[in-house]
Amino acid sequence: MEHKPWFKKYDQGVPHSLEPYPKIPLFGFVEQAARDYPNNTALIFKPRAMKGALDGLTGGKMDYRTLNELTDRLAGALAKLGVKKGDRVILFMPNSPQFVIAYFGVMKAGGIVVATNPLYSAREMEMQFNDCGAEMILATSNFYARVKEVQPKTKIKKVVVSHIREYMGGFLKTLFPLNKHTAAEHQATLVAGDVWMADLLAQSTPADRPKLDIGPDDIAIFQYTGGTTGVSKGAVALHRNLVADTLAIKSWVPDTRQGQETVMVALPLFHVYGMVAAMNFGLAAAATLVLVPNPRDLENVLSAINTYHPTLFPGVPTMYNAINNYPDLSRFNIRSVKACISGSAPLMPETQLKFEKLTGGKLREGYGLSEAPTASHCNPIYGENRVGSIGLPLPDVDCKIASLDDPDKEVGVGEIGELCLCGPIVMQGYWNMPTETANVLRKGWLHTGDIAKMDEDGYFYIVDRKKDMVIAGGYNIYPTNIEKVVKEHPKVFDVAAAGVPDPHRGETIKVWVVPKPGETLTEKEVIDFCKKELAKFEVPTAVEFRQELPKTMVGKTLRRMLVEEEKKKAQG
Repeated sequence: MEHKPWFKKYDQGVPHSLEPYPKIPLFGFVEQAARDYPNNTALIFKPRAMKGALDGLTGGKMDYRTLNELTDRLAGALAKLGVKKGDRVILFMPNSPQFVIAYFGVMKAGGIVVATNPLYSAREMEMQFNDCGAEMILATSNFYARVKEVQPKTKIKKVVVSHIREYMGGFLKTLFPLNKHTAAEHQATLVAGDVWMADLLAQSTPADRPKLDIGPDDIAIFQYTGGTTGVSKGAVALHRNLVADTLAIKSWVPDTRQGQETVMVALPLFHVYGMVAAMNFGLAAAATLVLVPNPRDLENVLSAINTYHPTLFPGVPTMYNAINNYPDLSRFNIRSVKACISGSAPLMPETQLKFEKLTGGKLREGYGLSEAPTASHCNPIYGENRVGSIGLPLPDVDCKIASLDDPDKEVGVGEIGELCLCGPIVMQGYWNMPTETANVLRKGWLHTGDIAKMDEDGYFYIVDRKKDMVIAGGYNIYPTNIEKVVKEHPKVFDVAAAGVPDPHRGETIKVWVVPKPGETLTEKEVIDFCKKELAKFEVPTAVEFRQELPKTMVGKTLRRMLVEEEKKKAQG
């Protein structure tokens, strides 16, 4: 990789390679931080206790010494409950100290973490729980009833439960029971055989942690993917994959100050983006992590920024856009933010420029996927940011654009094809899916399924997902391109585009539009705007106005859900 075009565009101080990588398991970052900065605050937990009781209230704090000791204690307790090296253990909880303790406690016990979305339906829970074969789940009390409902249809034998209140700050902990609705939601009476995580920790000591040989080549996580496109697949990542990507992300912010940063964790930790780009990156930097249990609670996010002054704020365009348009933003000081990496969806220039003006920091678009957990590309934090680009490959990530007609053939600069990656961040494959693994891992390259192009300086541009490409009247149409154009309309807040069945063209483009607050739009306005900016065959033939679009917890629009709704309308 000595002559890759993107190296010349790296920020000063960002290395081309991080080899050799430390031969440590992922939890080595927590252990190192506990040795070097034992008294530094590792975690701050700032949930909303009750509406209107936010400003001035401090969250619960935990230092690195305590965090490391609690993960050791939990590892010992889990081993006593029967967790062995290689066992899968499910985490079913929101952003909280309990999540961080459970994540590294499971790993220290030799287990494989399977962090799943606590908002899943019973059907989705059952599928993933059975697919990974887990016999233990760690959940918060507000999800206990749902876990028990699904448990008889799975292999789960042991349920470990924690209460969200356990690590709140003193006054927040006092206020929590006063909100009767929230307190009732988190109330749980455990059935025989299930245990409280707090009891396990109280009954264990750090010395109880099992003596295991856990190294870079052991499996660390199963990360389920495919929520926006179809059947979930468990991407298997080794400890070395996560260590490599964590260090690559850390290197990309060249002025990271070890032991002095504060990271805003407003991405869900069950998702690989929040897990690696926020939690693991922050712990590797011995930073303070500010945990918000509900990333969609914008009032609480802004209150946490105002109170704890985070310097680093990884997020998604939906969140940055919402902050830009928050009606009472002047109440909050958000000028502490110096750098943000945006992922999961395209970042509009208007969103980027306004957020940078409000914060004084840098907001840069990046790219990643669960199969290379999590980031593979990003625009330079302080160097040249190219609008519409996902940026440059991170250190030790090699890339090529493969022909859509011949996957083994590489296309030239500026040509469209499939983005392919190789390097130490790439997963080992999909759990129990050899055919799907062989389809995406070919001759040392991960075929991402994203259609992209590269310019002469090594900046990459996502055109669309292969599965989302629409063929209408013989023309290839990319919905992402339609969305970018419609978002430029001054009255549009959000938009989704997708192919829907059409009796004449086979497929045609429909757009779902969310107008900005207080604005009114007509179908004709949207289509006329598109006619000025798009080729005739790309212009949407139908427009539907909505108050909001269906999205994943990390802000990806669920196009598939919109298309399914459209097909049901056509049938019925």
